[in-house]
Amino acid sequence: MKIGDKVRFLSEIGGGRVAGFQGKNIVLVEDEDGFQMPMLINEVVVVGDEDYDTKHVIEAKANSVKAALNAEREEVETEPADKPITFKAKPEERKGGDKLSAYLAFVPMDVKELSQTRFETYLVNDSNYYMRYVYMIAEGAAWTVRGEGEIEPNTKEFIEEFGREDLNALEHSCIQLIAYKRDKHFLLKPTVNAQVRIDPVKFYKLHAFRENMFFEQPALIYTIIENDVQKVKL
Repeated sequence: MKIGDKVRFLSEIGGGRVAGFQGKNIVLVEDEDGFQMPMLINEVVVVGDEDYDTKHVIEAKANSVKAALNAEREEVETEPADKPITFKAKPEERKGGDKLSAYLAFVPMDVKELSQTRFETYLVNDSNYYMRYVYMIAEGAAWTVRGEGEIEPNTKEFIEEFGREDLNALEHSCIQLIAYKRDKHFLLKPTVNAQVRIDPVKFYKLHAFRENMFFEQPALIYTIIENDVQKVKL
């Protein structure tokens, strides 16, 4: 910045030409009427030959505001109307549900064609606790995981679909469970480690699939734990 440069003010409307300096921090700005105003040097900026009068400053600010409003309007218009709802209601608890009950269920996909149908495996959580589960089957002395995850209170979880060709492989199964609640105090429950012997012959007998309160169709149900009492053990 030197004498003769055109400048405008940063914090207010107006400007002029540099007429001189007072020390290192003060610049004398002379307006069109010849009046000199002392200004802090960091409160002015050199503008060259551009017009800094009131009209153009106001127009520049108006254009800036208009551009911001247009950008905001475009953002709102482009936001999808069918934006997915991320809110998820907490599972409801039921009276008497603070005792653990869990079941391994096998449901025929077509009970009227029992000799040909495929089956679905479910884990039923009939309690007010969340359950972290692992469902495994034995292959000799080794084990293979067939399903794992978390099941919410008072719900059932689909694990897998299988056919009759898989029955022998499912004969020796194991369910491990860890029960807990979220965002509240709860009684500590022991972990469940239950090995279940699945009888393949039952999948050929219609009377083995019974009416139940968990599924609309008959199901073959093995009790893992009921009212805090583990039914099948190691």
